[in-house]
Amino acid sequence: MFNIRRDRFAREPPRSPPVEYLGDAPKDKTGSDASMKVLVTGSAGHLGEALARTFKNSKHEVVGLDIIDSAFSTHVSSIADRSCARRCLSGVQTVFQAATSRKPHVATHSRQDFVDTNITGTLNPLEEAVAAGAESFVFTSTTSVFGDALVPPVGTPAAWVTEEVAPVPKNIYGVTKAAAEDLCQLFHRNQRLACIVLRTSHFFPEEDDSQEVREAYSDANVKVNEYLYHN
Repeated sequence: MFNIRRDRFAREPPRSPPVEYLGDAPKDKTGSDASMKVLVTGSAGHLGEALARTFKNSKHEVVGLDIIDSAFSTHVSSIADRSCARRCLSGVQTVFQAATSRKPHVATHSRQDFVDTNITGTLNPLEEAVAAGAESFVFTSTTSVFGDALVPPVGTPAAWVTEEVAPVPKNIYGVTKAAAEDLCQLFHRNQRLACIVLRTSHFFPEEDDSQEVREAYSDANVKVNEYLYHN
């Protein structure tokens, strides 16, 4: 299975949300729901911590990897460290790849930092997941891969975004995330690793990266407007 999902960007006619069947939860020999061992990269981040917390509350075994120590980081290292990725993948069934250099980092990090984290940092767990016999890989991408493809045609209020829209990244963040998506597809096709790519929109707690927007609106107002627009 290789799928790409994305958040809705343009206003579309109301419709029922898509339902995707991914199989029943694993059962143990008694027929009860069995726990699984998962790796959450970026476990100290906003999304990674939420994932780790949810899995722990559901009684699953969580391996957390982040460069920042936290209550949900069992390993403190860079995802670009191949040997660490190998150690983290031991016995893991599913990888949740939330570690990333994000759009706000464009102003503070080098392009090489983005390549190291978003490309090498995706290749490493993909390769080690295959070597360890992991069953599936969930990759958190971004709607930023669309880039200039989201510019609406003249005279229209918004761009119509479907799965057929070809990404046109406009910064190093979008370029590296698009490349990481391609790596997921490559490992699905050649190594038969079940992968899904989720193109999420903004959900991080930082202020907007546009100075013009920050000066014009309060942070709470910006976040509410984004929520209303994207949903």
